[in-house]
Amino acid sequence: MKAVRLNNQRIPESQLILSEHFNVYHLGIRADHIADDVIVVGDPERVGRITARFEEIEFISRQREFHVHTGIFRSKRITVMSTGIGVDNIDIVINELDAAVNIDPLTRKPRGERRRLNIIRLGTTGALRPEITIGTKIASAYAIGFDGVPWHYDLEMEEDEKEIALAFSGQTDWPPELAKPYCAKADPELLHTIGADMTQGVTITANGFYGPQGRSLRLPLKHASLIDRIRAFQHRSYHATNFEMECAGLYALSSALEHRVLTCCVVLANRYNEKFTEDPLKAVDALIDQVLERL
Repeated sequence: MKAVRLNNQRIPESQLILSEHFNVYHLGIRADHIADDVIVVGDPERVGRITARFEEIEFISRQREFHVHTGIFRSKRITVMSTGIGVDNIDIVINELDAAVNIDPLTRKPRGERRRLNIIRLGTTGALRPEITIGTKIASAYAIGFDGVPWHYDLEMEEDEKEIALAFSGQTDWPPELAKPYCAKADPELLHTIGADMTQGVTITANGFYGPQGRSLRLPLKHASLIDRIRAFQHRSYHATNFEMECAGLYALSSALEHRVLTCCVVLANRYNEKFTEDPLKAVDALIDQVLERL
């Protein structure tokens, strides 16, 4: 996904909120705190789980669900940051991460020389297909979101993204009262290197954990068969592989701001046969170790 245009005007104080030390409002960071390689995770506790592997930690910030560590892993400077759950939080994280590195806090204008970050999300997910077993690592080639957040910006899908979004809406007979689906893709270089030998397909980014992913506890579902139509989605060689809650928004906003982005998730549950892993931490650690090695 790409921006139709990028704002180059001075940004008012009420829109870019900075601390007295020029840190962005929610994340508590500025440009020198952030490495060019950024790992994002949902769970704040997972930040320390990753950076426990580092030789050195030079910066720590903890504000609400947003925890940020920057340090050194095998001579490479890496930032690890938690986003919390959902594309609404991704909207905060990606806008403020980009603002920290690409907006001059004194002039409040975009810097002339832009930094382009590598942003890699490490997450957990539920598989949609029977052959995708628990413990499988998935690198999302594309992501389809129905959260609606990117539609608030002046963005447009690229041709292959439009094609997939249109096919998805048609094959699922998408209910008109739900937010219009959009599609965004991974950076091809990161997909080829970090995502090498992982399962690749179309990740479905839901705007909730229960109803939007076809789960029902005490509230009955209005579109109970929708999960089966989503599960059956296929476009050319790509299948719908998994459900999660951040990837599509991460791809849309990061790529529109000209950053490279990839999501890698480990399967903890299979929504086809309703199985769940017996050891989630072991599965998460295996994903962490593999991605750090490839970075």
